[in-house]
Amino acid sequence: MKSICIFIVEDEPSIAQTVQFALDDEGFATEHFTTGTDCLKALENSAPSLVLLDVGLVDGSGFEFFRRIRRLTEAPVIFLTARDAEIDRVAGLEMGADDYIVKPFSLRELVARVRAVLRRVESPPAPVAGGSDIFRIDSERRQIHYHAQPLALTLHEYRLLQTLLNHPERVFTRAQLLEHGWDNPDHRLERTIDSHIKSLRGKLHKIKPDADPICTHRGVGYSLIPGA
Repeated sequence: MKSICIFIVEDEPSIAQTVQFALDDEGFATEHFTTGTDCLKALENSAPSLVLLDVGLVDGSGFEFFRRIRRLTEAPVIFLTARDAEIDRVAGLEMGADDYIVKPFSLRELVARVRAVLRRVESPPAPVAGGSDIFRIDSERRQIHYHAQPLALTLHEYRLLQTLLNHPERVFTRAQLLEHGWDNPDHRLERTIDSHIKSLRGKLHKIKPDADPICTHRGVGYSLIPGA
């Protein structure tokens, strides 16, 4: 378990120490940074398994640091924040964060969510049935190739496409896709599925303009036909 290292980016010492103690007690290795800048410097030489990122840091917005962190690592990120407004949760999740925990939180819940995110990332996908020459999933790099070209996907785009590929031709409702793509789905966000599907289609279309493997089932949801 000590091989799993978690970066904690939190500028409130009491919160950071409590979180670090709880994770250490569960067998994780942890490193604490009081600023986003220090975390970015560490990422140049280290590869954490997960990042706990405070939204309100002394040297800038956690949302902005998330974008910069994502350029350096594909490790999952969980936001820690005192902001509980829906717009903030939506913003964090649509950016591609893996989870969003509002302060104050219980340590048991935090540890459980950390484990859930790690399980999701580490779980190998089911084999793609058919169309393997068209789509290829690289679970270790969290990458999907389309016609031998890598797709530049956000975390949630990756999860949605992976779900559709693992069950070709199965029709998923928006609620089902939300369950597969988000760790703590809020069904008020179901319509965000449409924007993610639109973005996915755009990225697929750039590689193969004459193909549209994602099918819309009006009033129901979406499916994928790998050979389409």
